[in-house]
Amino acid sequence: MTASVLHRIERAHAAATALYGPLVTPSAVELFTAAFGPPDPWQRAVLQSDAARLALNITRQGGKSSVAAAKAAHVALSVPGSLVLVLSPSLRQSGEAFRKIMDVYGAAGRPVPPDSETRLSLDLSNGSRVVSLPGREGTVRGYSGVRLLLIDEASRVPDELYRSVRPMLAVSGGSLITLSTPFGSRGWWHHEWTEGGETWRRFEVPATDCARISPEFLEEERRSLGPLFFASEYECKFVDTEDMAFRTADIEAALDHTLAPLWGAA
Repeated sequence: MTASVLHRIERAHAAATALYGPLVTPSAVELFTAAFGPPDPWQRAVLQSDAARLALNITRQGGKSSVAAAKAAHVALSVPGSLVLVLSPSLRQSGEAFRKIMDVYGAAGRPVPPDSETRLSLDLSNGSRVVSLPGREGTVRGYSGVRLLLIDEASRVPDELYRSVRPMLAVSGGSLITLSTPFGSRGWWHHEWTEGGETWRRFEVPATDCARISPEFLEEERRSLGPLFFASEYECKFVDTEDMAFRTADIEAALDHTLAPLWGAA
């Protein structure tokens, strides 16, 4: 962001303060409540978390997209000059996540006026931007200084795309929120969930812990979808997918890490 842009933001903020007094941004919990009603306990914990890395392994229809939208809206409203990027496997999915952010923004009364607004982006008068991105590595590399990177349907985002967007947080020290249900014991999201280290704060909520989903519906889904798909989508388990030729457990059992290689390193 250039010095002239920062100067205009400071002038606009000073003018608004002179007219209306200090601007008070609603908290993330207040934004969520205005748009969706009172949060569940786990949602409140996420909304109040200041962790730089969040992984939300939440059942289908558990409310993870709503929580992420409120977090994103709060950053854009409360931190002038922020860049919030919304990334999904496809632009259509990113657009859906962006619309949730706009729902939060509207429910809050649009406390910071927009400079421009489209189906896929929002520019605010405080200099913040919210932008939806397509799920293609070659078209997302031009952004930098990202305050918040939100990755929806994270388990379906390819490894190479994830590796291409992580450097966007390097200079800004921005935050990363990932949300999904599992998609097998593979890929970057499975790695971050199981081996990503202490920088991540992880939340797991299976459907049995969501009061809005009835046991009767879950039993019907279990019968209709089969055990593997049900375990992934509703029980938040990283299970093998049905299209795998060999089970992960069988592959691991066939390996012997104590054997020395026949050729190669000394």
